[in-house]
Amino acid sequence: MQCMNPVLELREVSRHFSGVVAVDRVSLEVEAGALFALLGPSGCGKTTILRMVAGLDHPSSGAIFLNGKEAGARPPYERNVSTVFQSYALFPHMTVRENIAYGLERRGAGDVTSRVDATAAMLGIGGLLGRRPAQISGGEKQRVALARSLVLEPGLLLLDEPLSALDPNLRAQVRLELKALQRRVGIAFVMVTHDKEEALAMADKVALMNRGRLEQVGSPADVYLRPATRFAASFLGAVNWIGDAGVRPEAIRVSVSRPGGDVLVREAVVRETMFLGDRVQLTAEAAGQASITAQLSRLDGPFAPGDAVHLWWLPADELRLSA
Repeated sequence: MQCMNPVLELREVSRHFSGVVAVDRVSLEVEAGALFALLGPSGCGKTTILRMVAGLDHPSSGAIFLNGKEAGARPPYERNVSTVFQSYALFPHMTVRENIAYGLERRGAGDVTSRVDATAAMLGIGGLLGRRPAQISGGEKQRVALARSLVLEPGLLLLDEPLSALDPNLRAQVRLELKALQRRVGIAFVMVTHDKEEALAMADKVALMNRGRLEQVGSPADVYLRPATRFAASFLGAVNWIGDAGVRPEAIRVSVSRPGGDVLVREAVVRETMFLGDRVQLTAEAAGQASITAQLSRLDGPFAPGDAVHLWWLPADELRLSA
């Protein structure tokens, strides 16, 4: 479905580097006010797309439109687009206040002090304005980088791997904060990430890329539950390939007795169980199948290696893909 008034549109965009195709005929649209994720493995072209949208690179062919107007070769400062880089790129010799104010001062904007104060307050970093980057934490640096971009009031915010520099224990918290911030400011965010959990948890729409091409575009539920290809199915989560169908581990149930009803069943023997805190991962061997993995509630079972069990799932849980 096409957006009525996309804030960003790519039409058949390609980018070649010395004969290497980094981006291959990508077309997509980003709605105003949406949080859009470009997801994929390293080298799939997602960061190249971000750089082209920002004006730091240009397509070899195709066109990029911002608010309905072709960007062409317009430089970054004429695009009303701001970028938060993976490294945050804060100036170490400047205070937090000076870092946030930098772009405004270069533009010759008025009310710099009040705009910096308001943006810092919105991000909860008002008490850090007198410090330098070396004196604040990783999560605080990210908020400063966001403030430096948002104070410019861009029409589109680009984020390059926004959580990758954070400690794993901090990511879940910052993920929620970033999504809530996007809702508050109401502008479109385009986020580049290789982390499927990050994309599924945060984005309104996910564009999955592979080898420079778009593999699939849809809501997080669409791309996870209805993947278009085997690559999409496997990249977005674990899959048991059983015959011609794929079944995700969380869709497989385990019981000692054979279940009734319209379900698909395999008799199997438990080979291994792994306690993961909130769930148990069970691996079983079924006839004609090397192994099948199920993820169960820790309240199910218990099951032990050597137990004879029935693995079963609903027909609707099968992923049948041609490629």
